[in-house]
Amino acid sequence: MPAGVQRWTAAGQRLQGETAAATATAVATKPKQTREAAAPWRIEDEKSGTKALAKFGRVVLWGVVALAAITGVRSWFWPDQPQAPTTVKVKEGPTYPVEEAQAVAGRFSRSYLTWDESDRDARAKALARDMPKGYDTTVGWNGKGTQNVVATLPGTVTEVGDKRARVHVDVLVSVPGAPATGKNKTAAPAEQKWMGLEVPVLYTSGRIVVTGQPGIVGVPTSGPSVTDQTTVESDVVLADQTKGTVETFFTEYAKGEADTVTAPGATVPPLPTGMNLGDIQSWTVDKGTGSDRTGTAVVVWDVSGAELTQTYRVELTRVASAAAERWQVAEVHGGAS
Repeated sequence: MPAGVQRWTAAGQRLQGETAAATATAVATKPKQTREAAAPWRIEDEKSGTKALAKFGRVVLWGVVALAAITGVRSWFWPDQPQAPTTVKVKEGPTYPVEEAQAVAGRFSRSYLTWDESDRDARAKALARDMPKGYDTTVGWNGKGTQNVVATLPGTVTEVGDKRARVHVDVLVSVPGAPATGKNKTAAPAEQKWMGLEVPVLYTSGRIVVTGQPGIVGVPTSGPSVTDQTTVESDVVLADQTKGTVETFFTEYAKGEADTVTAPGATVPPLPTGMNLGDIQSWTVDKGTGSDRTGTAVVVWDVSGAELTQTYRVELTRVASAAAERWQVAEVHGGAS
């Protein structure tokens, strides 16, 4: 080995030895650490609550995306205009005060068709109650004769516009008979007759008043034609079984003691006094089934020395007890439909 190289190597070895020695000395003199230095960072697991919150956020996000796909993003910023509510038309009842018009017209008719030449002012005062102030209350009568009204029956109210109407009233009047004369010392009895009166009325200031001249009209002499009623098939067997029950009922009915022979819980008001059972002309029961049946009884009553034939619809019910069962009257109604 050349001398120069040997010198360089020896110098390096000495330098290396000195460095090692210095390092050993520094380590020996360095104070001992109480704890190891902490690592600059480390990985920690997420808490369960944080994980749940993150999952919930993802669900909400995807829900918003789905909603946008369904409804369209445009509707979020330009929503559709709501449809106008549909107007429901409610049919209103009659606006004209029909009952009040009938009451006023009935009272006016009584005053209008009642007169007495011996007391002319009575009629005028009576008419003034139902006529506008300042109207002529002597209208329609010349101040002669005598007539009384027995009854008034207000009927149809026909509106004619502008709060005006026409009321039909049936009036039963009594006209005195011819007075006694020299040859006939007994006065003729009063005559009663029906007549119609049509009364013009006006609804003003919250009440009905009579504003025009009424007019006497005729009264129908018969009712309108109707179709023949359907004949109901009869249950002959049940009618025969319940005939005695019906006879007993009408006998006690005339006495005012019908409750003693009616079905439990049934109440039948008593008839007026003076009615006596004459005969049961017929008794039929409608064909049917069940424990409630209906029949028709034609009954003759003795009333004020006369015989009066009446028709009744009788409701029967079957009442059962431990010993037996029987039919009893539950209701009774006058007239046959």
